Amino acid sequence: MDPLQTLGYLAGITERIALGTSIIDMLFHNPVILGRSLATLDILSKGRTICGLGLGWSKDEYDVSNVPFNHRGERADEMIDSLKRIWTNDVVEFDGHYYHIPASKIGPKPIQKPHIPVYLGGFSPNVFSRIVKYDLNGWLGVLAGPFEYLQNSVTSIKESAKKANKDPNNFRIILLTYPNIIDSKDSSDQNQRMPMSGTVEQIGTDVEKIKQMGIDHIVFGYNFAPVYKDVSNLIDITKQLSKFAR
Repeated sequence: MDPLQTLGYLAGITERIALGTSIIDMLFHNPVILGRSLATLDILSKGRTICGLGLGWSKDEYDVSNVPFNHRGERADEMIDSLKRIWTNDVVEFDGHYYHIPASKIGPKPIQKPHIPVYLGGFSPNVFSRIVKYDLNGWLGVLAGPFEYLQNSVTSIKESAKKANKDPNNFRIILLTYPNIIDSKDSSDQNQRMPMSGTVEQIGTDVEKIKQMGIDHIVFGYNFAPVYKDVSNLIDITKQLSKFAR
């Protein structure tokens, strides 16, 4: 389902949880329309919105959306710059190669100041340098392999910040994971299993490793494992795993 409409519904039936996108393919949207939609969500949720953006990877999706696949990075730069201006400037004006906004008053403005937190998803060095260049809030990562891959990404972000003479601690990391709970204790060696797979205790050890890497926030995704069809069981497992994340 469309993420912003879904989160708008959730804003009306919740009070405390953060409402974030993971992720919106930003180039399928017009910056003014997207900026106003996210600002509206921030108002309706009383300042609980997190904006997760990405470029996407599927040329087929670009084709069906009638958006050019080439020069995505350059257009992403202009999109991010435009969004920040839309959220912060009283009179918004932008004259880029891909986007043009004549001097305009654009509202509403988000509750959160200076703007809605923005995180970028992706794994390329360009993503990390873009986060640092535009002083975004951080990286929205996915644990999709060995811990070494994650550590390399964390290091890349910190190095990008240092090269730009910016404080590496200003850029936070939200990590999406997919816990795969196995009921019986796996007899295989601890180092041979995939991260976030095994017993609750084994996955708890993984969560502690993730914390030690400097990850600020961990998300447990339950999209794929059949054990989570039982909602009550899902809630119980989440409570158990959350103890390791504190």
